[in-house]
Amino acid sequence: MKKAGVGDIIEFRDGLKGVVEKVNENSVIVDLTYMENYRDLELDQRTVVNHKNYVVIREAAQS
Repeated sequence: MKKAGVGDIIEFRDGLKGVVEKVNENSVIVDLTYMENYRDLELDQRTVVNHKNYVVIREAAQS
């Protein structure tokens, strides 16, 4: 299992996607406004996702 880093795009729970804002020991904080249909889904702007419950779909560009 690959842990996400800040800026990575992850996918979790039924196809939701977001940008990782912070990495904690057991979870990540994700910004859901990345999704085009964010407003239609009526979700909070951020959520917490356990490392076991997501897949990294795009890594942040490394400087």
